[in-house]
Amino acid sequence: MNTSNKKVRIGCASAFYGDSQLSARQLVDKGNIDYLVFDYLAEVTMAILGKAQAKDERLGYAVDFVTVAMKDVLADCAKKGIKVVANAGGVNVPGCISALEQLCAAQDLDLKIAGVYGDNLMDRKKEFSGEPMPENQSGEPLPERLASMNAYLGAKPIADALAAGADVVVTGRVVDSAVVIAPLMHEFQWASTEFDHLSQAALAGHVLECGAQCTGGNFTDWHLVPDFSNMSYPVAEVSADGSFVVEIPPQTGGLVSVGSVAEQIVYEIGDPANYLLPDVACDWTSVQLEQVGKDQVRVSGAKGRAPGGQYKVCATYVDGFKLASSFFMGGLRCAEKARTSIDAWVKRTSQVFEEKGWGPYRNVSVEIIGAEDTYGPHSRTQDVREVMGKYGLHHDNPEALKFASHEFAYLATSATPGMSGFGAGRTRPTPLMRIHSTLVDKAQVPVKVQLGDEILVEKTYADDPASESSNGQRYVHSETSYEGDCVEVSLEQLAYARSGDKGDNANIGIIARKPEYLPYLDEQLSESAVADYFAHSINGSVTRFDMPGFNAFNFFMTEALGGGGTASLMVDSQGKALGQMLLSKTIRIPKALL
Repeated sequence: MNTSNKKVRIGCASAFYGDSQLSARQLVDKGNIDYLVFDYLAEVTMAILGKAQAKDERLGYAVDFVTVAMKDVLADCAKKGIKVVANAGGVNVPGCISALEQLCAAQDLDLKIAGVYGDNLMDRKKEFSGEPMPENQSGEPLPERLASMNAYLGAKPIADALAAGADVVVTGRVVDSAVVIAPLMHEFQWASTEFDHLSQAALAGHVLECGAQCTGGNFTDWHLVPDFSNMSYPVAEVSADGSFVVEIPPQTGGLVSVGSVAEQIVYEIGDPANYLLPDVACDWTSVQLEQVGKDQVRVSGAKGRAPGGQYKVCATYVDGFKLASSFFMGGLRCAEKARTSIDAWVKRTSQVFEEKGWGPYRNVSVEIIGAEDTYGPHSRTQDVREVMGKYGLHHDNPEALKFASHEFAYLATSATPGMSGFGAGRTRPTPLMRIHSTLVDKAQVPVKVQLGDEILVEKTYADDPASESSNGQRYVHSETSYEGDCVEVSLEQLAYARSGDKGDNANIGIIARKPEYLPYLDEQLSESAVADYFAHSINGSVTRFDMPGFNAFNFFMTEALGGGGTASLMVDSQGKALGQMLLSKTIRIPKALL
């Protein structure tokens, strides 16, 4: 089959479980798409869905996918020939298939519903109990008591389901980009060894999978984005060589620019020369971005190689309990008052803990929002008159935290004036969930492809050769000159930024607005400079990776988020603000370049 002139259009309607209820309709009506894809599953979402199934065996999947998104657009997808791929199956893919089949019956639709699963390893924990399965970074062994345990499957079984004629494919835990890679493998009939094509497909999936983040959402230049109320969700038109154009549906808000797409590419990728997926090891350091029209950016230049023989595994477990909340404090010296109040309460309850033999708090986090506590020594606030006092407490005993929550009320009349906003009810302790990331051989994870009630495939996808790491492309330093008039300006004038998390690690991507700025950023945004800027908040190291294809750097910071995700007591537990904070750093540059 000649696919050289073929183009495939894919729209993404969900970046997480709970995203917009309107995005699927927007893409189906206005996107002129061939595939509608959804990404639902974050690490902790799997644990939440596991608890839901424990209470009701019919649950454990993303219910809203069926009752909201598909109920609204499935009939129109069938009419227009739009295929659907979603990792909505969670820990109960057969249950999701059943719910979709009931929806089809109710809407008199004759569609083939397929599922891909085998990722859920919880029932097989004992098989792995003799293996250390060390955490990828810390080396700690796999905890004995787990809340969830899932391998990150790839795109090949999804492509097999599409080849079998599926109209809708739902999966358990797969890598986020797999919902985009698989349709492209199927449509263009790419072999599993066409790694450059697969890397381009993975890049398309990476750009799309966070929904509106590539179309003006979370964008440094947010003030230039038209009509947030009608925010556009993205469409990628992909060619047979894997290159693609990111665009938005007509008559929607948002925008697509080199900056907005570049920000999404650097988001949460770690080493861009070694972005490892089950189907391909990606090198995105030479990626090229070109504005080819209004709200249209062409993306090309990704390289790939063999992925290797292991899946990433994410396990979650409970490590004690946490108590977190906030209150309003107003008036003169309010930041000092808020901090004094929380410190007094912690000291008061700690004394009772000792008397009752409960042991001390394992961790206490106090951040005064409005006083720029998160900026540490870079705070610029003076004499603020309103703040939010935010606290986070970690303890092994939920009874200790219940006592602390009850005792917080004494601050209302016994502590400093100006406090309010905590009278709606007592905060309750919740489990503190941690993530254990490890690896498992693909040969140990059989994958099922189910079409209706029939199991079409049950096999391991384990024929990948070993993969060597790549050095990628490095930025070649050109001369900087500080002759003549020089000025110090905020990094924001010179660059875009996007940041996010990988467990307890943070990523900050920086993209130069103009190539002329890059030598000065290269010189002044070194690893040591960024480590020094965030010295008040990170306990690990900082590594800088270069992405010269579009004048970017990615900074990978370890032990930067207080445990990360639901394990962190910090207000910015996922590092979403770090990039914008770094943009306040000043850079010295010749005035003529501005």
